[in-house]
Amino acid sequence: MSQHDSGSYWCESSDGSSSSSSINLTVSDGAVMLQTPVLPVMEGDDVTLTCTTTTPSSNPQADFYKDGSHIGQEPAGHMTLRRISRSDEGQYKCDMSGNRQSQTIWISVRGKPTKPPPVIVPKSGSSFTTPAHPLPPSGSPSLLLFVLPPVCAVVLLVLLVLLVLLVRQCVRKKHQGET
Repeated sequence: MSQHDSGSYWCESSDGSSSSSSINLTVSDGAVMLQTPVLPVMEGDDVTLTCTTTTPSSNPQADFYKDGSHIGQEPAGHMTLRRISRSDEGQYKCDMSGNRQSQTIWISVRGKPTKPPPVIVPKSGSSFTTPAHPLPPSGSPSLLLFVLPPVCAVVLLVLLVLLVLLVRQCVRKKHQGET
């Protein structure tokens, strides 16, 4: 392994129909590596940091650090940060069983996206229909994504018809000029 092997890794089924969660793996020139989830992480999620070493150890105990301060020691090399918040954002590294420390990794925390609208359940005996393609709330910038493509298609179609009519008219005038 070399530093060029750093990046996001995941597993996929052979037919590509499913895949595992992605992880970030940063390879340093040392013997210790810190593995994190793909960044940024979402506020409220649990985040597991995994410290590994290239040299086999009968005692895989790891010390974890955030912004240079010791935040804990874990006997199996895994530390889980519960319900992460923006205050957990920072530089993380680990030290495993007296080996050199891992490379420092910046963990950024982002706010969770807004919750989807509640599901409306009809009363017994009543019915309702929902549009096949519900529009987003008015004022939403994504409204353009629903409206713009059909409008562009209609404008292009009108321009194409006008172009055909113009060409036909030019051909007629040319024919009349030759006779």
